[in-house]
Amino acid sequence: MARRRRTAILAAAALAVAGVTLPAGPAHAAPACDVTYTPNDWGGGFTANVAIKNLGDAINGWTLKWTFPNSSQRVTNGWSARWSQTGSEVTATNEAWNGNLGTGASTTIGFQGTYSGSNPKPAAFTLNGVTCDGASGNLPPTVSLSMPPGPFTAPADVPLNAAASDRDGTISKVEFYRNGLLVNTDTTAPYGYTLEDLPAGDYTVQAKAYDNLEATAIAERAFTVRPATGPALVATPSAVSVNEGGTASFNLKLSAAPSGNVPVTLTRSGDSDITVSPTTVTLTPSNWSTGVPVTVAAAEDSDTVGGSATITASASGFAPLPIVITEIDNDVPGGDNVYIKRFLDQYGKIKNSGYFSPEGVPYHSIETLIVEAPDHGHETTSEAFSFWLWLEANYGRVTQNWAPFNNSWTVMEKYIIPSSADQPSAGAAGTPQYAAEHPLPSQYPSRLDPNVSVGQDPLRSELQSTYGTGDIYGMHWLLDVDNVYGYGRCGDGTTRPAYINTFQRGTQESVWETVPQPSCETFKHGGKNGYLDLFITEPNAPAKQWKYTNAPDADARAVQAAYWALTWAKAQGKQADVAATVAKAAKMGDYLRYAMFDKYFKKIGNCVGATTCPAGTGRDSAHYLMSWYYAWGGAYEAGQNWSWRIGSSHSHFGYQNPFAAWALTNVNELKPKSPTAASDWQKSFERQLEFYTWLQSAEGGIAGGATNSWEGSYAQPPAGTATFYGMFYDVDPVYNDPPSNQWFGMQVWSMQRIAELYLETGNAKAKALLDKWVPWAIANTTLGSNWSIPSDMKWTGQPNNWNPSNPQPNTNLHVEVTVKGQDVGVASALARTLIAYAAKSGNAAAKNTAKGLLDALHAASDAKGVSMPEKRGDYRRFDDVYDAATGQGLYIPPGWTGKMPNGDTIAPGKSFLDIRSFYKNDPDWPKVEAYLNGGPEPTFNYHRFWAQADVAMAYADYGHLFPNG
Repeated sequence: MARRRRTAILAAAALAVAGVTLPAGPAHAAPACDVTYTPNDWGGGFTANVAIKNLGDAINGWTLKWTFPNSSQRVTNGWSARWSQTGSEVTATNEAWNGNLGTGASTTIGFQGTYSGSNPKPAAFTLNGVTCDGASGNLPPTVSLSMPPGPFTAPADVPLNAAASDRDGTISKVEFYRNGLLVNTDTTAPYGYTLEDLPAGDYTVQAKAYDNLEATAIAERAFTVRPATGPALVATPSAVSVNEGGTASFNLKLSAAPSGNVPVTLTRSGDSDITVSPTTVTLTPSNWSTGVPVTVAAAEDSDTVGGSATITASASGFAPLPIVITEIDNDVPGGDNVYIKRFLDQYGKIKNSGYFSPEGVPYHSIETLIVEAPDHGHETTSEAFSFWLWLEANYGRVTQNWAPFNNSWTVMEKYIIPSSADQPSAGAAGTPQYAAEHPLPSQYPSRLDPNVSVGQDPLRSELQSTYGTGDIYGMHWLLDVDNVYGYGRCGDGTTRPAYINTFQRGTQESVWETVPQPSCETFKHGGKNGYLDLFITEPNAPAKQWKYTNAPDADARAVQAAYWALTWAKAQGKQADVAATVAKAAKMGDYLRYAMFDKYFKKIGNCVGATTCPAGTGRDSAHYLMSWYYAWGGAYEAGQNWSWRIGSSHSHFGYQNPFAAWALTNVNELKPKSPTAASDWQKSFERQLEFYTWLQSAEGGIAGGATNSWEGSYAQPPAGTATFYGMFYDVDPVYNDPPSNQWFGMQVWSMQRIAELYLETGNAKAKALLDKWVPWAIANTTLGSNWSIPSDMKWTGQPNNWNPSNPQPNTNLHVEVTVKGQDVGVASALARTLIAYAAKSGNAAAKNTAKGLLDALHAASDAKGVSMPEKRGDYRRFDDVYDAATGQGLYIPPGWTGKMPNGDTIAPGKSFLDIRSFYKNDPDWPKVEAYLNGGPEPTFNYHRFWAQADVAMAYADYGHLFPNG
């Protein structure tokens, strides 16, 4: 916050230098004018030319005013006028030489400015106190916003409807905002959007209409969603898809018994092709729990666009219940396919069952008590965001509505890509200082060692030049969406979602042994140095700082989703609808190149000895793979000005995405702007495919990966360790508790990308990998009512040393499936891999296995998605304290003590639960508590966002690629 104040002072000084002493504007006849505002934006900074044309009586002296829509937008200096700014209001007064404007005369002024977040154009201008209505055809539009009267009870669906018109032109679009966040853009009347599954809270919504000359008008409404308390109307399912020319149904009931009959009226808004029958029903003390059926029908028409409508169930004394109906158009391939209908049904569940926060952020899971990579269900990950983008791309493919796809990127950009304010010193010079990684948490904190040389960052200056900012455009991997821990933003305790981090201490640190910490370290929580000295020790007291970690597989998946959105939108003639979002994906791909480099930019290949392995220059520190992370950080305090960036030396096959690399190289709209980006991604594309080939076992499964820094400290690996371009084979890169290549999910996540590459390009290397991997996966899959897929694997042997000119089969590298299971997310990812492979190759076994898995998943459907029971024996570790003999349990160094924001003590002898006492108030805690007290292993039915999205997309893939079943 101090830095923000300092920036404001500097801006004010610049304005003072410009000579701002504003006289009162002289009285004149009311002018008529046109104002053309033309910005040139480079992200965080911009210039703007403002052309003023006088359409009224001649004027002698003028004052132009406007209000910036974003409070962070600031004028820093200007020309051809005297400039000042108070709050968001900007004033420009003529210079002596341009104050006289005759009728029809024009003058152009300009300024340089800064902003954070978005940089929208001003909505209106005044000249000498009178609004510039534009007598020559620039009258602003009009807009009104309507919505049901309420009251609304959580979770609430609230349909918004806007009526917009323009007196001297046409309406180009209407934007809908929820609490200041753009959630939808509608380009055709009637203009509408349904806010789905809103939790309890206060909401302000806006409809912003644009005319053909970019003039705007805004209408605003406010409402409250109250917590559910008494009986409520319930629809199952809560969103319905219906085939064009067909019918579908939902069940309407009450959540509790009524004291008498409850007449319910059903009304439709939206697409008139959709009808509902009956229009009134009665729920009684006898049928309230079983409910009554309601039928919706979609009329046959000749267009190729599916419509949507909202059926609102209303009863006296009950909150209105909106049910969103989506028409599946049968005039496009696959439009009447049962799997497309399943996609829309699953999509409706995802949008209406508690998967999203009030801010519109997807949770990791509906359930809060869940511990895996995130240590709480209402955290979220960059992984979840990337699956959301992918889901919305599929929705756009089915419905031709690309607003939800664009909205998902907007929400991602607002909440999980750090803004300029979140990385204030990112443009400052600086290099990382070396600290060794260690196998065990008990070997931390690690000491900074200035005697170890660090290589040159080859991307910093190029990216700065390309985008005009030092900010990194990439997702941080973890958010505390509900601010459960209470860090808030930079220690303010309240701002949500909040950037946090967990894993920091070597390959053996499981989630049960992490200490959650804020990404912006202000020393307000934790110990005297916040949490920094749990992980790093240095000679002097550490500085307050911010730091973020990127998971490259998520950013690459976001690029993958953008590719498909672009491809499908082009097929519909709607490329323009997604163009701006696709351009942002290209930008993300530019920064994602940090994942291609060694952690400390040391040379790749036989890098042994921290002090002897040479520092890199140029591209000799690039392994061109997708490593486990890249990270960046810098000074928090205004008096300091430094920053650092690092790559990662460890590359897991599961994080590779050659499909994204291919798209960033070959698709014009996705090519990053930096001069060397295309060549980097071309090299990465080739290197990643080699990596898969090197790691493919004799059976077909893909082994772990490689590292340029053995044990994270450039140690000497065991004699005979196989190499890939001089990097050392690692069976379980990055983490060992549990082993990182034990989970079959890594196989299907990664091989699905190979299958899509093969589907789109016919790449021979991708085909060869799949020709061997697919039979192995099918052989370990069982269909039917007791279906199962691989869960855990064991690896033996190692690959051969890689010879790119003469690759050899890995006869000594083997994999064995040791455990099978029914993970719905992994099953859907396997199905998607098989679907893409079958569609290109014609392989009947792959197609049939995929179909069998999809049908098994459909049989596991519930009201919130698809779920199977899971036993969680690992929850015995909730109350484990550190045991030196086993190395397990929460390790806190001797003598270190601190506090979590809620007052939980952090000290030696504490457990995972001790520093997360909020879990004791979770509704599912009694099951875990009983288990810890000697009871049975607890069983849960989880609804993870990524898994539910992947299930939906598997249905969509099959429906589109096999429209005839």
